[in-house]
This record gives sequence, C-alpha cells and structure tokens, in this order.
Amino acid sequence: MKRLYVTMMAGLLLFPHAGRAQQDLSQLFADSTASHLPVMATFKGTTLVNLQTTKTLHAHDLLFIVSHRFGDFAGSNGGGKTFFGMDAISDVLIGFEYGFNDRFTAGIGRDKGAPNGVSEFQTQLFYLTGKYRLLDQTGDGHIPVSLDLFARGIFSAAQRLPIPQSNIDFQHFGDRWSGSLQLLLARKFSESFSAELIPTYLYRALTAPQDPHQMFALGAGFRLKINKRMAIIADYVQPFRSTASRNYYKQQFNQHFYPPIGIGWEVETGGHVFHIEFTNATSILENQFIPNTTTSWTKGQFRWGFNVTRTFTLAKGAAKEWKQ
Repeated sequence: MKRLYVTMMAGLLLFPHAGRAQQDLSQLFADSTASHLPVMATFKGTTLVNLQTTKTLHAHDLLFIVSHRFGDFAGSNGGGKTFFGMDAISDVLIGFEYGFNDRFTAGIGRDKGAPNGVSEFQTQLFYLTGKYRLLDQTGDGHIPVSLDLFARGIFSAAQRLPIPQSNIDFQHFGDRWSGSLQLLLARKFSESFSAELIPTYLYRALTAPQDPHQMFALGAGFRLKINKRMAIIADYVQPFRSTASRNYYKQQFNQHFYPPIGIGWEVETGGHVFHIEFTNATSILENQFIPNTTTSWTKGQFRWGFNVTRTFTLAKGAAKEWKQ
C-alpha cells in the first residue's frame, strides 16, 4: 500500500513537468519553423564555367582564384598541331576575394584579356568586384529563391594603339573603363540540383563602330551533384546584340558572334574547389566574353580550361562549412 502511495505521488509530481517538457519541445519546433532557416550549399563555388553564382564567402574568409583558358581544341587553329589548344593561351586570371561579412564579398584581380582582332583589342585588365546577398532561399519555402547583386568594374592598362575606330585607341582616361551589373537569381530544387538565372547589363566606355556601349544579356546555369564531392556544371549566355550590329560585322569583316556556352566537372575538397571546363568563350571577364565571343562549338572552336579556388579562414573559430 505504501509503495502504491509513493508511486501515485511521484506520478502527480512528474506529470506537470512532463506536460511542460512536451510544451517546450513543441515550442522548439515552432521556433525552428518560424526562423526560416536558409538552404545550404546551393553552389559550392563562386562561379560555374563563365558565370557567377550566388555563393558568397563567410565573414573574414579569403579566396584565392586562378582561372585559365587554352586555345581552340579543334578547328583551323586547333588539333594536333597545337596539341589540342595546349600550346596556346586564350586568357588567364588571378584574383582574390574577401568576405567582409556573410552577405558581402569584394574582390580584386588581374586578367590577361582575349582580343579577337576586330571588335575587341583590350588587354591587361584590372578589376574590382562586389557581390551582395539580398535574399536567402529558406528550407520551409518562405523565400523560394536566393538573390544576389553582382558588380564588376574593369580598367585596361594596355598601351594605346592608334588603330582607328577600335576600342584600344584611347583618347581619354575614361575610355579605359568598362563594367557589368548582374542579378543572380538561384534556386536549389533538391539535394542534387541547383539552377540560376542571371539578367545582365554591360557598359563599355570605348567600343568599335556598330558595337554598342550598352548591352543587355540573359544568362542561365545549373549544378548537378554526382556524389558528395563531384558535380556537373554548365552555363549559357544570350547577348542581345542588335541585328544592325551583327550584319555590320558579318558584311565588313565576315565576323559572327555566338552565345558563350560552357560545361565542366567540379570537384570540392575541403577549402579547394577545382573545375575542369570546356567553353567556346575565349575570355573570362563579362565585358569581353558576353559581347565578343566569335568562336563556335560547331566549328571545333571550343577550348578546355580550369578554375581553382582556395579558401583561407582568417578569423579564429570561424565556421568551416560553405553556405550558398
């Protein structure tokens, strides 16, 4: 009898606490849902092949970037005589990016430049970039997409060449500047697949005849995860060049413009992200490859290249995982 009494008293004492514990647990899940936690690892790298991604750096992370484009793989300028483009260098870029906080990343770098000899002559390109996270996609669907704003300013330090009506016949300091502004709209559809859409605005202070100073373009790309460390990446850009401009270069120089298309293989190992890429774009920066890609996949005028990034965490105790 005494044992039964003790058991009943213990139950009466514990019951309110059990109810409170259940209430606290329910509140915990409610708070988690209300917090709208962001989706992680939409992209592993800050770029696909030619295009930017919505990936920004953690606060106080430093990113080192090396990008390389070889010569034509096939066609009249490729094949065995150039070891499938290995003997030629179309473009090379070295840069750094720094995360001032989890939303804002800024960068600086230098790019060789890839002239095509008709509408593009500029080389020795120095640049500044900024990428700001406007929206984070959330796992509960409260915010369905991620949205970044990306801007790049580019300065050509090349020596002025007196080629009439070219974009290297610099008359003023301001002629050396160009830039791009992009909205990066991305969504992670599943653990394996992410895609993005990129409306783009370009401005170039000095251009060749019938080559517009301002141009709009629309880019798209995706990342398809194969396993924990590897993925297929691809992107496409459609420049909106006027019919009059296309006809002028076709009639005067027999020059055709093509949309830049890229496909690659991505490998992520800790702080390194490594890309092996194939693209018809000869140049790396937006002010050149978007308006002035004159090489075609169908003519064998694509090239292989690589992109290597290494992240250094400068803040002690900072998180190591990649966010977007």
